[in-house]
Amino acid sequence: MDTPDTFEIFLVCPPGLEDLLCAEAQEKGFAEAQAQPGGVTVQGGWPEVWRANLELRGAGRVLARIGGFMAFHLAQLDKRCRKFPFGDVLRADVPVKVQVTCKASKIYHAGAAQQRVETALRENHGITVDAEAALVLKVRIHDNAVQFSLDTSGEALHKRGHKEAVGKAPMRENMAALMLRSCGYTPGEPVVDPMCGSGTFLIEAAEIAAGLKPGRSRSFAFEDLASFDAGVWEEMRSGGAVAEPAARFYGSDRDAGAIRMSTANAERAGVGAWCHFACHGAGEVQPPEGPPGLVIVNPPYGGRIGNKKLLYPLYGTLGETLKARFRGWRVGLVTSEPPLARATGLPWKPQGPAIAHGGMKIWLWQTEVLR
Repeated sequence: MDTPDTFEIFLVCPPGLEDLLCAEAQEKGFAEAQAQPGGVTVQGGWPEVWRANLELRGAGRVLARIGGFMAFHLAQLDKRCRKFPFGDVLRADVPVKVQVTCKASKIYHAGAAQQRVETALRENHGITVDAEAALVLKVRIHDNAVQFSLDTSGEALHKRGHKEAVGKAPMRENMAALMLRSCGYTPGEPVVDPMCGSGTFLIEAAEIAAGLKPGRSRSFAFEDLASFDAGVWEEMRSGGAVAEPAARFYGSDRDAGAIRMSTANAERAGVGAWCHFACHGAGEVQPPEGPPGLVIVNPPYGGRIGNKKLLYPLYGTLGETLKARFRGWRVGLVTSEPPLARATGLPWKPQGPAIAHGGMKIWLWQTEVLR
């Protein structure tokens, strides 16, 4: 039995953002993209796995579902694992970590199942198993169906590889990209973030506008697989032109340390020439000259920063400032506290779906164009 040329690829994202990631995958030409709980499935082969890691801004991880079989007891799992063509994908010289989950199956003991899989890998396939290995083989046993997936990303994809400094409560890059998409961001419009922190929203927007690939600066777990083709990968990674954005990106924060961070992060990402950062409070923000665009902001909120009662005046001031000065602009605001969003007095659209973030629920609030 050979592993197929085309298989299912699962793109992981935070719950609540699946439809946005699905739209991105469709836009990027991935076949049969379908939103599922916790992510999106597409169909493809190894080049699509590599491209998903390199190009998709909204994915948190890319799992290659390399195959499976039915197993109703541990002896059957053991026997079929010994015959499964792991050697087509896994290299003997690269250690692998095995993770097993069991649900609604006759095999219900994940530890015992993990032991059988690990023994088969060692004894029949000559593969080193190490609990500390960077490469992860995920084994899901659900309704007696055993499914093998490889985490082809390694480090989570929000770690773009060029951002060293993060603030107290950072917005993950993949979430920021999907929120920009939700707000209808287009590369030709300016973006303003009046509480920019480490600059994530602006850097993502500038990279999108410039046509920069999000995974260009980092390595991936798939580079250690038997299926990896270094020549094809290098061609894929180096392809595509970088365009100077028509618009500019403006961040401000009252914390001078945040401004130093965001400036350095933008430089490392290669978008420093197009991003402008200033140190002042949100109440002092002014629209830049030129056409209107998008204001997007991730202010402090109770669950992640502290006493939320102290935040109502801050949100109120932000709302008054935007209503007075940013007519013609759209606003997106992230918070875990709906009352704080309402405290801005901004004309919000109906509340959208909850998004899972760091063990809490957050929402992206959006306005139409301010009048």
